[in-house]
Amino acid sequence: MSLLVVGLSHRSAPVSVLERAALSADAQVKLAQDIVSAEPAAEAAVLATCNRIELYADVDKFHAGVAELSTLLAQHSGVGLEELTPYLYVHYEDRAVHHLFSVACGLDSMVVGEGQILGQIKDALARGQELHTAGRLINDLFQQALRVGKRAHSETGIDRAGQSLVSFGLEQLADGADVAGWVAGQRALVIGAGSMSSLAATTLARLGVRELVIANRTLDRAEKLAASLGALGQGSVRAVPMSAVPEELAHASAVVSCTGATGLVLTAEAVADALAVPEGASAVMVGSVVADGALRAPDGSLVARLAETASRDGRVRVRDLGGRPAEGGDPGCPVGLDEAHTSVTAGDPAQHGVWMENAGGTAVIAPRQAVRHRSGSVRMALLDLAMPRDIDHAVHRVPGVRLVDIESLADASADAPMAVDVDQVRDIVAAEVAAFGAAQRAARITPTVVALRAMAADVVAGELARLDGRVSGLDEKQRGEIQQTVRRVVDKLLHAPTVRVKQLAGEPGGAEYADALRTLFDLDPETVASVSRADMNDRETDAENRGRS
Repeated sequence: MSLLVVGLSHRSAPVSVLERAALSADAQVKLAQDIVSAEPAAEAAVLATCNRIELYADVDKFHAGVAELSTLLAQHSGVGLEELTPYLYVHYEDRAVHHLFSVACGLDSMVVGEGQILGQIKDALARGQELHTAGRLINDLFQQALRVGKRAHSETGIDRAGQSLVSFGLEQLADGADVAGWVAGQRALVIGAGSMSSLAATTLARLGVRELVIANRTLDRAEKLAASLGALGQGSVRAVPMSAVPEELAHASAVVSCTGATGLVLTAEAVADALAVPEGASAVMVGSVVADGALRAPDGSLVARLAETASRDGRVRVRDLGGRPAEGGDPGCPVGLDEAHTSVTAGDPAQHGVWMENAGGTAVIAPRQAVRHRSGSVRMALLDLAMPRDIDHAVHRVPGVRLVDIESLADASADAPMAVDVDQVRDIVAAEVAAFGAAQRAARITPTVVALRAMAADVVAGELARLDGRVSGLDEKQRGEIQQTVRRVVDKLLHAPTVRVKQLAGEPGGAEYADALRTLFDLDPETVASVSRADMNDRETDAENRGRS
């Protein structure tokens, strides 16, 4: 059996393909189970993050394994095999080990040196153990990858040089400003309470965000996260259900979203509506209509300016949504006809929204401060770390909005300087790959050596039984001395050959030595196989115990 990796990542595929190929948690489970059900694979694990999908399997045939894994990935992702194939990469045996170790060290990440991938590798291993799709090879491989990743971060400066995807995203949102200073003045909304969203919330809290709101479908999880972050004492932290997102969005200046949703969480219309709510207002927006029944004209619209002019004559009372009289209009033409309004027309639904009849009430038109396009002030900064995306890409066309998503992060990271310790980490990876390969090759001969020693023990036991029958009158002390002497002779005869064969087995082509031992000593193949199965069961039990501890 040999290790095979088939996958695609931000390095091989555009974000648009990654987004379509993204796997839900249930799809990952089913995919892992289907892999081990396929003929070429004995064990498997699925590593899926926001910028990679990789299938790891122990296969007995390379070409059959590649074909099967590629087909299954296409089936479960919903992207046709012909379309997916040009973006796939394949690694085999030592190259597959090298790839995972590099991934664990952050060398293959969008942000070189980031440490979040270690948690994602740990989750992939835990899922494989729970599903019993991870056998001896996958367990050994992923556990060693975690150790290699930790070593790289502790022995080199890549840990200091690398950023998390969250930190890198916040840096892009700050657009050149000091990130801590920029965050400190924000009212942030984090949507989701999974690992990435939790990291985002934690990062914002530690940077001293002014106010932090966490929205999640499972409110209890959001509340637990909010309670833990509230203990930091950096600012106001609270949890809300997902149904409260429209209202919270109206008060937020920074939004981070990373959920497992398959559809959009925030549409361009929802963001535009949120920006239309005056600061300090608490009305919930439905389309462009205020929930308290009041009518509102969008900022800068002809209707709003006419209303301001009419209010000066006492014909219409103009108030903002907080109930305060609106400030007077600018001098000049009362309705602003002396300004350029090429992008605003009275019949433009995108500018005016939906109007409702106000039965029997006085029209209350709420003017809003002017919103400039991205080239001007940014009133809402959005960071979308989900795959597939949570936030409609069209929001970048909404005035006053800055959007950073996986696609823009990929572009920005391509220009980012490499950490100075990358070469040192690569040396660590190369050494660890060689050590892992030697250990795996040596491990393959262990069942044969164990079977050889078991056969020798059986021979010794049989001969001692014959001795008891032929020589009478031996007391217990004498019998014990004879048994120890015979066993020491056998152990000494086997010691040097078995130690040497393990050393030789660690070298390329070492599997031939196991074959030679089985042939020379006429070892029962079933005995060797039973030792292998027992060893695998022991390893799986140890791995599960470590996972629970």
